[in-house]
Amino acid sequence: MSGNDEFRSMPPVFRFAPSPNGYLHLGHALSALLNDDLARKASGRLLLRIEDIDTARCRPEFEAAIYQDLGWLGIAWEQPVRRQSEHLARYRQAIEKLSAEGLVYPSFESRAEIARLLAQQDANSRWPCDPDGVPLYPGAAKSLPSGERTRLLESGAPYALRLDMAAACARAGDLGWIEDGEGPDGETGAVTARPQAWGDVILARKETPTSYHLAVVVDDALQGVTDVVRGRDLFWSTSVHRLLQRLLDLPQPAYRHHRLILDGAGGKLSKSTAATGLRELRAAGATPTGIRRLVGLA
Repeated sequence: MSGNDEFRSMPPVFRFAPSPNGYLHLGHALSALLNDDLARKASGRLLLRIEDIDTARCRPEFEAAIYQDLGWLGIAWEQPVRRQSEHLARYRQAIEKLSAEGLVYPSFESRAEIARLLAQQDANSRWPCDPDGVPLYPGAAKSLPSGERTRLLESGAPYALRLDMAAACARAGDLGWIEDGEGPDGETGAVTARPQAWGDVILARKETPTSYHLAVVVDDALQGVTDVVRGRDLFWSTSVHRLLQRLLDLPQPAYRHHRLILDGAGGKLSKSTAATGLRELRAAGATPTGIRRLVGLA
């Protein structure tokens, strides 16, 4: 039996992984309830992970509210709760492994400098964007002479650690996953991963030794997560996650992306939208059963 076959033969493990940078809304409720329902149906386990690597935006009161809202919905999760900020050494180990294989490089441009480079590129032709609509990295830090790179690092200059996407894709080979849900354009079943569409993604910064992409892959493996059930807005992020799983020799979970709860204008819900916040709805007299109906699960 292969490592991944053994991984998939375990009792299924689901997870809900919010960031404590605001209060939960109906979109979070849909994802949390789906994970809870599927775990119960499969006699599996449900984990709660607090993704709090953004120290500038994450706050203790938001984390406390997550526990309150989920408990009110009737969702039970295993203890202890994993908080990403307590496991930064694990992410550094992953970065070191990728760096040792020559797949990571530092870039030193500020956000203002990147904006200037993009403006110059756009003056010639439209610069490509990633699946989220963010322009790809336009800089040339990958080709910096080693002496200049060392000088900048030793000077204490801010930097971002980026994945050399071309080298990483060449190392990993063909990638894909089986989609048990549906992507934004109806993708389901066998999906070909397209990590190159993201360009040289950031894996860490000088002040933060991980990024969402790296942390979620490392955490899912360490926690034995077998089934990733999350919103459709993260569908194409799976391409980057599959690439990192291959490079780091980590098991591949099953993926199921679900529909989003949209606002009145057809956009993704924001944590600042009080009309769809669970705390506000509860204060207005909503019940857990009513929330299930609102998100289409009743």
